[in-house]
Amino acid sequence: MRALLIAATLLVAAPAVADAPVSSAVLADASKAPAERTIIDGAAWRCEGASCTASGGANQPAARACRRVVARFGAVTAFTYKGVALTTEQLAVCNA
Repeated sequence: MRALLIAATLLVAAPAVADAPVSSAVLADASKAPAERTIIDGAAWRCEGASCTASGGANQPAARACRRVVARFGAVTAFTYKGVALTTEQLAVCNA
C-alpha cells in the first residue's frame, strides 16, 4: 500500500517538474562556451555552440542571473531565466 501511495505521489508531481521554466542564453562568442557542464548559482548550464540551457538555479532576478552568466561565459545576445526573458535594454545592462 505504501509503494502505491508513493508511486501515485510521484506521478502527480512529475508534470510539475517537466513544466519547470527553462533558462537559456545565446552567447555572442560561441568560442567562450564551456565544454563541460558549468554550475552558476545552482543552475547547471550546458552549451552547444553559442546556445546554452540550464536547469535548476537559485531564486533570483533574471537580470542578476544574466550578469553572473556573462561574468563566466562572456556577452549574451539573448537571455531567459526560469521563463523570464530579458528585454533588449536589460541585455545591454547585463553585458555592460
